Amino acid sequence: MPKQSTNMSGLQCLASENIWFDKQRYDEAERCFYEGANGPSTEQRQSSSHAGGDQELVSRMKSLELENQNLHKVVKEMRAALQKLESRVGMLEKSPASAAVPCVKTAPVKAAPVKQVENGDDDDDDIDLFGSDDEDEEATRLKQERIDAYAAKKSKKPALIAKSSILLDVKPWDDETDMAKLEECVRSVQMDGLLWGASKLVPVGYGIKKLQINCVVEDDKVGTDILEEEITKFEDYIQSVDVAAFNKI
Repeated sequence: MPKQSTNMSGLQCLASENIWFDKQRYDEAERCFYEGANGPSTEQRQSSSHAGGDQELVSRMKSLELENQNLHKVVKEMRAALQKLESRVGMLEKSPASAAVPCVKTAPVKAAPVKQVENGDDDDDDIDLFGSDDEDEEATRLKQERIDAYAAKKSKKPALIAKSSILLDVKPWDDETDMAKLEECVRSVQMDGLLWGASKLVPVGYGIKKLQINCVVEDDKVGTDILEEEITKFEDYIQSVDVAAFNKI
């Protein structure tokens, strides 16, 4: 009897507890506890993944819509430019060629002058289409006159004469020779193309002096050999003649 009483009291206690009626709440609390400890469950992760994918898809769709709007704008502008171009080409095709190229100007062509020949017998001979032989003869005559005038002018021009400057050393026999008379003898030599210049006395030694005298000669008329030969003819005063310097002018 006492054992039955004890069991009844236990049932009464269980009957008074309402834990089984709130089981769903306790299961939910247990699930939240384990999720906090181990992370979200697989279903929640899949749900979160689907949510992220949907958000990325929405973002891409918005980007494509923006690109599509930009493309529509570019196409619209291109169509407007194409219409303007077609309109301009149509205007150019309708306008004349002179208006299409206004900057090109053709130079006027001048006709060659035509010489008229008077002829009372026939009026058809007023125009000489092939020129006249008189013009060729006149040009030839003028050319020949110019050639003759140039030849005459060139013939009158004096030819270039080759000249040389010669310095002579004229030596006496001794110190008693009259050097003034010696120089007088030298200068007495006269030839066509010979011109005497300055002179001076140069000591040689032992009181003897030589005469240095300059002269200019035309090469075609006077040579050094004939000049020395003519000077040494005065053998009473002159011992020898030497060429000290010879320069072309």
